[in-house]
Order: sequence, then C-alpha cells, then structure tokens
Amino acid sequence: METKNADLSSLRIDRTKKDVNPEQKQKIIRIIVTTVVVIGIILALYFAFKSFTSPSIEVKLTTATLQSSAQTNAVLTASGYVVAQRKAAVASKGMGRLVFLGVVEGDKVGMNQVIARLEDSDIKAQLDQAKANLKMTQAELKDAENNYNRQKSLLKTGATSQMEVDAVESRYNRVLAAIDVAKAQVQASEVALENTLIRAPFNGTVLTKNADVGEVVAPLGAGANSKAAVVTMADMTSLQVEADVSESNIEKIQPNQECQITLDAYPSHNYAGYVAKIVPTADRGKATVMVKVGFKNYDTRVLPEMSAKVLFLKEAMKKELENEKPNLVVPKSAVVERNGQLIAFKVREEKAVQVTVNTGKDFGAYIEITNGLESGDEIVESVTSELKDGVKVKINK
Repeated sequence: METKNADLSSLRIDRTKKDVNPEQKQKIIRIIVTTVVVIGIILALYFAFKSFTSPSIEVKLTTATLQSSAQTNAVLTASGYVVAQRKAAVASKGMGRLVFLGVVEGDKVGMNQVIARLEDSDIKAQLDQAKANLKMTQAELKDAENNYNRQKSLLKTGATSQMEVDAVESRYNRVLAAIDVAKAQVQASEVALENTLIRAPFNGTVLTKNADVGEVVAPLGAGANSKAAVVTMADMTSLQVEADVSESNIEKIQPNQECQITLDAYPSHNYAGYVAKIVPTADRGKATVMVKVGFKNYDTRVLPEMSAKVLFLKEAMKKELENEKPNLVVPKSAVVERNGQLIAFKVREEKAVQVTVNTGKDFGAYIEITNGLESGDEIVESVTSELKDGVKVKINK
C-alpha cells in the first residue's frame, strides 16, 4: 500500500526550539501586572464610592457633666460670676507724683486708712504762705479797730468829722474781709494738702495695684502717661453671684429662694445661698434677667470674678450636701449593653467610636459614670441598634 511508503519525518516534534521567546514572556508579565493593578484600583474606587454614598446615621450629642444630688431638687440651673457689690478704683483728687504706697495685693485696709501719698512740698509751701497772710491781716485788725473806736469818740466831742469816721470804718471792714479771705486760703491749702493723701473709702481688701511709686497720678488719668486709679479694692463681705436667667424661666425665681452655689474652682464643695435680688430690668440683647444670689456663709476661697453655677432649689440645702462630691452623669439612653459590656459612643472624624464604661448611681433620667468618660466628653445621646463601632454618622445640631 502507498501508506507504507509515506514520509513521517515531518510529524516529529522539534525539541530544539523554545516555547516562547523572551520578548513575548515580558509582554505577558506586563499584561498580568497591569490587569492586577487595574482590578485593585477598581475595587478601591468601588469601596470608597460605596462608603461615600452609604447613608449616614443621624445622631445628637450630649455632654458628660458633673451633677450633685441637689439637682434633683432644683427648679432651674444658671451660671454666673462672683462679684463684689462694693468695689472701688481708688484714685486721687489731686495731681502729683506718687511718693508713698503702703499696700499691695491682698492687704486688708480700714475705712479712711492712708494707703498712698502724693508729693506735697508745693502744697505745704502754699499753706505756710496762706497762714502768714492770715497773721498779717489779723495784726492789721487791732490797729484798724482802735483807730475806728478813737474816731467815734472824737466825733462825739466834735473833734473830728463824719467823713473821717466813715473812712476808718471802711478800713476796719476791709481788714475783717481780708481776714475771711486769708482764712479761706488757709482752708483751701489744707484741703489741697489732704487731697495728696489717698485714703480707703471703706473696709476692704486690695485686689490690684494700678500705680507704683514715682509715677504721676492725676484725676481721670488727665495726662497721657499718668495713672488714674492707684489701687482697686473690694469689700469681701459683699460678695454675691450674678447669674443671667432666661426671661422664659424668671417666673421660677422668687426673692429669698433657697439656692446652692458651686464654684468651678472647687467643684467638690457647695455653698448655701439665697436669692438676694432680682434686678428689675432685662437685657434685650440676651433676653435674660440678672439675678443676684447671696452667700449664707462662705470662706476665704471665694474670690471676686470666679465663675459659679447656681441651683435654684425647691427647699433649703441640707448641711451634709456641702461637701458632697458631684457625680459624672449622662442620659440613660446614651449607655447600652452589648456582649455583656456597657458601652457608649463618641464621634471622631464623622464615625462612631465605641467606649466601654462603668456605671454607678441611678438619677432617674441620668446614670452615673464611674469609669470610661470624663467631664466634658461629648457622646451620642441616644444609642440605637443601627449604631455600631466605625459606622459613619452625621451630627444633628
């Protein structure tokens, strides 16, 4: 048969040739790497787009605050500042260089106590001159009086005329008037000398020192480089808290109403107080009414301009609450239990961040936080089942 003689050498595999040349191999590798990079970019863009377009959970924030037990008995809370009701910037009525300053910040002074003195050498010279003028006119008075009496006696005998009598009488009256003028000049010089002494207007404590020895003091700071007030002082027994109360809540405040005062500087100590005065005018800009709250008793830690919080109470503050340490509280809705742990949520970079907390006393709508949060921390007010760690959130203000 013809197939027996067929040439099968052309069907043999030539193993001396390579499968793929190097250029084709490099091209295939580049294609694979490019494909992987493109797929990675597409996946990243997809997840980013999904994250961006996914709906955010709207949340409202609340603040962890310090609260005392008295707040459950409070009808209203307000903030204000400690203000001395008797306060003065003590200045001089005269102008001159300050040569003596006998007080510093914190010194207690009594009413009419000399706390500073101005240079007075020129005033003393004027006083000496006025006194000398008074003596001179008083010396002339004796001569004028004798001459006047003599002329009246001679007029009775006809030894002189009425004109002479009138002349000596006029001289006598002028001397009397000159004496009055000299006395007034002496008094004016004494007043000017007294004005060089700067006295305390009432019993109080020096708060600030506004001038130093060597500086020029002038009424109302008349000179460009002069000082008006020498010291600022206050009566520390007249301290009250001035708090602004909203017009809509002022009806809850009554004169002599019991209050609790807590200074921001000493949050662990409370002071008993009362409504001393409701100022009979409103601030139209802030829509508030100022309420002055007096202290029933206080100590040396209470200083002017300290910030304070006032609780207006339904009944008097109990004595045992004076040294009560305030509790850190949050709304109960801000704490939930998940997987056996109590958690709350903070918000960072528009995402919910889970925080583990420990709770304590129950205050009705609020719960005490003993660990996990600090005063001033902002957390989600109401935690829902949708809110989880890392979820994108939107703050609803």
